[in-house]
Amino acid sequence: MTDTAPPRLSPADALRFAFGTLTVLPVRVARWDRPAARGGMVCAPLAGLVVGGCAAALGGALLLLGGGPLLAAVGSAVVPAVLTRGLHLDGLADTADGLGSGKPAAEALRIMKRSDIGPFGVVTLLFALLAQVAALAGLYAAGWAAGAAGALVAAVTARAALTLASRAGVPAARPEGLGAVVAGTVPGPAAAGCAGLAALGCALVGAGAGGPYGALRAALAAVLGLAAGEVLLRHCRRRFGGVTGDVFGALAETAGLTALILLTLG
Repeated sequence: MTDTAPPRLSPADALRFAFGTLTVLPVRVARWDRPAARGGMVCAPLAGLVVGGCAAALGGALLLLGGGPLLAAVGSAVVPAVLTRGLHLDGLADTADGLGSGKPAAEALRIMKRSDIGPFGVVTLLFALLAQVAALAGLYAAGWAAGAAGALVAAVTARAALTLASRAGVPAARPEGLGAVVAGTVPGPAAAGCAGLAALGCALVGAGAGGPYGALRAALAAVLGLAAGEVLLRHCRRRFGGVTGDVFGALAETAGLTALILLTLG
C-alpha cells in the first residue's frame, strides 16, 4: 500500500486558509494540512492588508465626519480586534501571563491555556491598547492620510511577523493547536521574501501619504517592527520551547504596535 501525495495547493486554498484562520470573514477553509498552512502563512500579509484597509476606512470616515483624531484612532483600533475576534490580543495577554509567571515551560504553557487572564496579561493588554490608540491619534491629528497609512502599515507588519514565525526551524511548543499546524511550514527564503515584500508594500503606503520621506519612514517602521517580533520570538522559544497560537498573537501585536509607534516619531 503506497501513500498518496496531497493534492496540489491552489492559490485559492492558500488565501482561504489565511483569511479563514486570521480573520472572521466568512471564508471556508477547504484544506487543513501542512501545504495549506504553508500557503496560508505566506499570504498572511494580504490578510493584514484587508484588515488594515478596513481599519483605515473606519478611522478616516470618523475623522471626516468630525469625530476628531481620538475617536478616529479608537475606530481604527477596534476594527482589527473585531475582525480577529480579539484572538491576537488574547494571545498577547496569555503570553504575558506565561512569560511573567517565571515558571518552567510546561507549567507556563498550562497557565497560557487557561481561559482567565492574570495580572501580567491585564497590564500588558491595557498598555498595549493605550499605546495603539495614542499612536493612531497622533497620526490622525496630522491628517487622514497619515492615520490611514499607520493603520495599514501596522496591520501588514503584524501579519508579516506571523509569516516569519512560521518559517522552517521554528518548532511548536505543543503538539496540538494552530501553532502546531503552521509551525515550520514556510521555507526560510520564502519567509524572508514575504517580509521584504511586506516592507516594500509599507513603503508604497508611506509614499502615498508622505512622499519619499514617508516611504522611508514606513519601510523602516515595518523592518523594526518585524525585528521586535523576532526578539519576542527568540525569547518565547527559549522559555516555552517553541511557538503556540498565543505566541503568534503576541508576535502580531508586538510587531504591529512597534511599527505604529515608530511612525509617530521624528
